[in-house]
Amino acid sequence: MTLELFIQYLFAGITYGSIYAIVAIGFNIIYNTTGIINFAQGEFVMLGGMISISLLPVLGLPLAIVAAVVITMIFGALLEICFIRWLVNPGVLRMIIITIGLSILTREAALHIWGESIHSLPYFVGNEITSVTIAGARISPQVLWVVGACGCMVIILSIFFQTTSVGRDMRACAANRTAATLCGINTRNMVTLSFMLSAGIGALAGCVVSPITSTAYDNGTGLAIKGFTVAILGGLGNSMAAVGAGLLLGIIEAFSVHIIPLAFQDAIAISLLLLILFIRPHGLFGSRSAGLKEF
Repeated sequence: MTLELFIQYLFAGITYGSIYAIVAIGFNIIYNTTGIINFAQGEFVMLGGMISISLLPVLGLPLAIVAAVVITMIFGALLEICFIRWLVNPGVLRMIIITIGLSILTREAALHIWGESIHSLPYFVGNEITSVTIAGARISPQVLWVVGACGCMVIILSIFFQTTSVGRDMRACAANRTAATLCGINTRNMVTLSFMLSAGIGALAGCVVSPITSTAYDNGTGLAIKGFTVAILGGLGNSMAAVGAGLLLGIIEAFSVHIIPLAFQDAIAISLLLLILFIRPHGLFGSRSAGLKEF
């Protein structure tokens, strides 16, 4: 393998790994606050891309992305208010079934609205033939947008959870929901906010990756599986570890193309998920009791 090809695979892995990490962080935000594993997380990514594409002719690229993120956040809040909030001490299996059902309903609604066609946003800088040369390898500038968006989200979320009163309230809710209620924290609002944050970062990820991967109504399912794999791999609830786990999975997938056919790439994520669940169910970086982890 030449150096140019190695760097090409490396950047491809970092790009897809960043996307997986963002989806995993969405899983962790909701899990930390509620204990719920939201299998509709991948649909937030799909909705962000689809809504921004629809609004692009009217608003232009920057405003279309902002509007898509806001609309998806409102959608996430409505999901929680309509389908989650009224449940009293729901079991894990019940919540898994509900979120899978919401994922299916969202996907079918997207099929009805946008059809089966594949759509994509234009490149933020240049076009599909524009590239940046790094050590002989040609890298699309959109790759830098994806990696930069992932890094900015991690930094902003870290600052939010560590320094703001609302972020500290969400962490308190994650640590002990009953105690947080006794301290006067409106835990219901914190749960709704966690769904909104999760939907927002998913939508932004869907926007920045759309020029590279394109967007279709059924994109969310595969991303949910990869994001869940990364969340488990890093340790469920540990968002910083999810970044490392996402990059690891992305790089493994990218380099695997050199060895096995592309059609078998998804099997790598499933195999890793099963391996981790059997050998180290609390993840590579997680503790044996999943709970609130530091951002």
